Amino acid sequence: GEENGGDLQQRARNRAQAAASGTIAPVYGSAAQPVELPRCQTRELLKTTLGLDDDTIRCISDKFQQKLFLERFDPSAGRSIDNVRVGHWEESITETLGSCSPPSLAAQCYYLWKNSRLEVLCLSPEVCNLLKQLRSRHKLLLLTNGESPIQREKVKAVRCEEFFDAIVVGGEHAEQKPFVSIFTLCFKMLGVEAQDCIMVGDSLDTDIQGGFNAGVRATVWINSAEGTASDGSVKPDYTIPTVLDLPGILAQLQ
Repeated sequence: GEENGGDLQQRARNRAQAAASGTIAPVYGSAAQPVELPRCQTRELLKTTLGLDDDTIRCISDKFQQKLFLERFDPSAGRSIDNVRVGHWEESITETLGSCSPPSLAAQCYYLWKNSRLEVLCLSPEVCNLLKQLRSRHKLLLLTNGESPIQREKVKAVRCEEFFDAIVVGGEHAEQKPFVSIFTLCFKMLGVEAQDCIMVGDSLDTDIQGGFNAGVRATVWINSAEGTASDGSVKPDYTIPTVLDLPGILAQLQ
């Protein structure tokens, strides 16, 4: 089902905080890709333009979300990520209604969705202060998976550049987390060894597994949802509910 604006903003804050954990001593973090249902502006556009009811709009939303989940972007194909996602909207509308929509509607839906999503990405003052304190003592690097245009937009929206010594987007390289090669690149960029580093992130499969694969000193899982690791998942060295608890972990590692 669809979420209200407050729910989406809270989820975005949680993700931004996990992303902000970035890298310390250095710590490598994760900027997770938000996959969110269309916000109220997009729903209202579909309702007023096509006269759709809430159930039909939800069906279009579900199809769009599924296409995002299955998305495989190939820059060499000659289409921008924006064009690809406009196509997702167009296909979702057509598949739901069985007919074509006005030519500009899919693009309007996409840019409303995109802009509203970026607007809710932010770092809290507490997280910003934490990053400033950490950077005064440690090297920080933000490592995120995902396609370059999308992730760079998020990095810019959150103004991550002022908090990190380096930012690495996995989609700009041959392999992404959890592969060792992307971590090795990060170590070289900061002039450090794996054992000098800890990995902080909110994904067991990419962040924590990647840190384990790369042989970092310790891994820290930000479990903001207070979930439990599934059987067979990699076991983090430390688990905290918020990145704000990170100084306590660093004190133990001194």
